[in-house]
Amino acid sequence: MPNTIALRKQYSTLLDEVYKLSSLTSVLDGPNEMVKQGANANEILIPKMNMDGLANYDKAAGYEAGGVTLDYETKKCSYDRGRMFTVDAMDNIESAGLAFGRLSSEFLRTKVVPEIDAWRLASYAQISEVTTVNEDLSTGKAALAAVRAARTAIEDSEANLATCYLFISPTLAGMIDDLDTTASKKAMEGFAGIVKVPRSRFSSKIGLTAKGAGGFTIPAGALDLNFMALDKQALIQYQKHTVSKIITPDQNQNADAWKFGYRTVGIAECKDNKKSGIYVHTVKGA
Repeated sequence: MPNTIALRKQYSTLLDEVYKLSSLTSVLDGPNEMVKQGANANEILIPKMNMDGLANYDKAAGYEAGGVTLDYETKKCSYDRGRMFTVDAMDNIESAGLAFGRLSSEFLRTKVVPEIDAWRLASYAQISEVTTVNEDLSTGKAALAAVRAARTAIEDSEANLATCYLFISPTLAGMIDDLDTTASKKAMEGFAGIVKVPRSRFSSKIGLTAKGAGGFTIPAGALDLNFMALDKQALIQYQKHTVSKIITPDQNQNADAWKFGYRTVGIAECKDNKKSGIYVHTVKGA
């Protein structure tokens, strides 16, 4: 039993490292100290603070009384995915453990991380009342002007550009880089970071396959994303339940095989009073 526990710790550490190195949206993970567990398994509670502004000071009566409220808003996790793999014990022995270790790391790197990235970005693109622009960008100058407009909108809304990340397609990023001008460099400065997103993860909508081979698809009507400006302070990005389960052949009642199970439950939404911190730019479409 001690060896089994040590093995689990070793693999769990490896899996966490793989996710952090591979995920493009992990930079948006926020501090969740104030997030509370909801009454139901798929709910979390998000704190929401409101307060009165300044009022005139009266020399006779003094200060005007003010109020501050801290409420908790219930948000439901909309992402609940999992998979169980089986590796024959003899296969694992003959490959010196590489079959099991490679399976777990490759599964996260090639299946889990791309899907979570695509789902998160598509979820933000689908939030109602956020600024959305549909435009085809065929030149570096057009791409630069579009990013400038997004930057201006973010700054005018009084969001902090220093906490905003620019997610952009490699094609557009290259077109802007090729301009190689002071203006193009200035327009890309000030963001918390610039993240180039492969086309396969960068769509306004995705579909999650429920059965069979699983994974995600790009449905009809989805638009390619040109770029997104996302204020980390505006987002609710939280993985509530992430489990990597390892079952040894001795524990497996059905077969002489290792079993690797993975489940994650998460949420990707926006705080109601900070929707101006999201700016979505897509292709024009048909």
